[in-house]
Amino acid sequence: MSLFRPLSALAVASLGVATLVQAAPARDPALARAIAAPERTAAERARDRYRHPAETLAFFGVTPASRVVEFSPGGGWYTAILARIPAGKGSYTALVPARGAEGARKMLTDRGLKGAVATIDAATGTSDVPAGSQDVVLTFRNIHNLTMGGGDTAAKVFAAWFAMLRPGGTLGIVEHRLPETADTAKEKDSGYLKASTVRRLAEQAGFTLAAGSDVNANPRDTHDHPKGVWTLPPTYALGDQDRATYAAIGESDRMTLRFVKPR
Repeated sequence: MSLFRPLSALAVASLGVATLVQAAPARDPALARAIAAPERTAAERARDRYRHPAETLAFFGVTPASRVVEFSPGGGWYTAILARIPAGKGSYTALVPARGAEGARKMLTDRGLKGAVATIDAATGTSDVPAGSQDVVLTFRNIHNLTMGGGDTAAKVFAAWFAMLRPGGTLGIVEHRLPETADTAKEKDSGYLKASTVRRLAEQAGFTLAAGSDVNANPRDTHDHPKGVWTLPPTYALGDQDRATYAAIGESDRMTLRFVKPR
């Protein structure tokens, strides 16, 4: 059985790429070991069924030898996995605004994880990650934060990701997915984005769309909640109101896209 659910025919058509879906890459045993690490909390493990870390990271081609940057790791859900994978020349770097650098270092230290912390100025797109130095840049559910304020912040951050990757390097994106047929205005405040919007930003920065997967799709998500994506778990923005209903839906419907910096 394939590791990945390929993008549906409708999703492929909406992205305008007839050959978007590629064969699933082999899953490195190091991914399974990192995910099974006893240091991961029970709360973190409970979310594996929504976030499919083994399949997602294999889809992005992450191996122990990969030099990986994670943009805006937040509370470190993926960090607890990613920072346990590198070996040899592989590495993990958390990429955060300068004001978040100390917090990111503390997160790594408190969790007993090895990794570097680098900074990025989203307003200018400048970063202290050396150009062409990384194999993989990953971002999980962050792009809506870059676009909701308007302006060119998202474009500058995508350009920074492009610069730090080596030719042939991968940009892996997981983001809350708004159906292509939905009103684009919902992108401003719902937390959901259209896959075509993400693709446009990536291609404007120079990336090429290589493949997509529905591994993080959720057909139960109707994309029209009172408090946007934050209505759903794990946030439950409505508190106890209709909590059982939103728990039954689960975490949001998400696109999973792999872009490549041309050689």
